[in-house]
Amino acid sequence: MTAGLTLDTVTVRARGRTLLEGVSLRVAPGDFVAIVGPNGAGKTTLLRVALGLLRPDSGQVRVDGRDVSGLAPRERAALLAWLPQRLEAAEPITALEQVVAARYRFPESRRASEAAALRALAEVGAQDFASRPVTELSGGERQRVAVAGLLAQETPLVLLDEPANFLDPAQQLELYTRVGQLWRAGRGLLCVTHDVNVLTHARAPGTRAPRVVGLAEGRVVFDLDYDAPDLGEHLGALFGVRMHSTSVDGHRVFVGLPRGGGAP
Repeated sequence: MTAGLTLDTVTVRARGRTLLEGVSLRVAPGDFVAIVGPNGAGKTTLLRVALGLLRPDSGQVRVDGRDVSGLAPRERAALLAWLPQRLEAAEPITALEQVVAARYRFPESRRASEAAALRALAEVGAQDFASRPVTELSGGERQRVAVAGLLAQETPLVLLDEPANFLDPAQQLELYTRVGQLWRAGRGLLCVTHDVNVLTHARAPGTRAPRVVGLAEGRVVFDLDYDAPDLGEHLGALFGVRMHSTSVDGHRVFVGLPRGGGAP
């Protein structure tokens, strides 16, 4: 049995369009793989296929060697946790209740679920939100509770779709720092993002680099470590800009510049 998530030559078509074509990718526990690409590249489709929410027209998606579409809901919840772009809070349940819900796969008492949920909330500094309705929390507070849910679910693999999309810079830094804690705890992460620079917040000094996978028109066009010398060149080609790599406080960051201008 192969541990982790594997996409093997996956193709997805819809309404006469090819959304993914021949995509192969592997995420093992302990990996951090960031998916980047322009709008319409197929990033969210890739995550939906990985979660078993969308069947590919060809190719296979396996989790721990098993076809993801054949997993029962509780089996899938034991292997894959999911954080979407935006968390809608339609019902005024408390933060504690939301995190308890992430424990539904465990055959345990309500008391045990609440104890685990409280530990997860405390781990992300959200214990003071436990009794507050999630409808009354700010975007940053709600995302912190969502990360507590990922911790409480205790899966080896975590999938994230632009989790910092609606957060301010301080909240983005905090969120990716929390995501980095999941990674250093041994979880495998597959994360869609438009901004590769946020990956610096997830990485602790001296640790190995995340992988960056470029997706364009449904195809994988590169798969490189964040430290790869030519990553900026590939990112620039992917987004149609000149990408300048620099260092800020010891962190590698990329700055997009218009094509045709002078060097910075």
